[in-house]
Amino acid sequence: MTELLTDIHPPVARITINRPDRRNAISSQMWQGLLEIAARLASAPSIKVALITGAGGAAFSAGADIAEMRDGLTNPSAMKRMQQAVLDAQAAWERLPIPTLAVIRGACTGGGCGLALACDLRLATLDAFFAIPPAKLGLAYSLADTKRLYDLVGPSRAKEILFTGRRVNAEEALGLGMINEIVPSDTLEDRALSLAREIAGNAGNSVRAAKAVINMISDGVHAETPESKRYYDESFSSPEFLEGAQAFLEKRPPRF
Repeated sequence: MTELLTDIHPPVARITINRPDRRNAISSQMWQGLLEIAARLASAPSIKVALITGAGGAAFSAGADIAEMRDGLTNPSAMKRMQQAVLDAQAAWERLPIPTLAVIRGACTGGGCGLALACDLRLATLDAFFAIPPAKLGLAYSLADTKRLYDLVGPSRAKEILFTGRRVNAEEALGLGMINEIVPSDTLEDRALSLAREIAGNAGNSVRAAKAVINMISDGVHAETPESKRYYDESFSSPEFLEGAQAFLEKRPPRF
């Protein structure tokens, strides 16, 4: 699909939303494509980090395709399929076992903002802005989307952002915890790739376990479970720990 470009150079995969003439609005077919890409990445052991960005520089993504949503008003079954495609794709990116990084320029709004919030980390340029406009469209935000926003900014700010539908600029987004860094425009891609490679250079089992356990905590798990205990116990007999300990003793960088 030319509207979703996949550039894989292990250990990093880069996905580009390639619809700049529509501010990278994401159609139902593209949401399905994002779901399929997530499934492929999840089953590719050579990929340790996934980046997602928007083509053209003016927008990460303006969100779901409003023209398609308008047409769906006369086709309830098509509207339902589109709604489910959005939810499924965002959930798939949130639950990818590998770290995900949204690389953001310009507009990051609606479903595009939801996709960015479903990623683990977000880098943005100073001209980036964020908006979640259901209140301006007569729509409701899903519980999953709302929870991702809530987890990052807290209940009061989440309510304000959703009640008003206003823009949040990059500096405010950084202060709220919606993004991790503001990066100069001319070095954004380099910084994203550098961060991805730094993460990929660490023990993959440790990084995957950290993501899984943090997601469990976000889901309301606050006591040890068999699954969380398994991540902990198995790490001590893992090949990665054997290499990490040997590298420490030999005073050299580990080779994971």
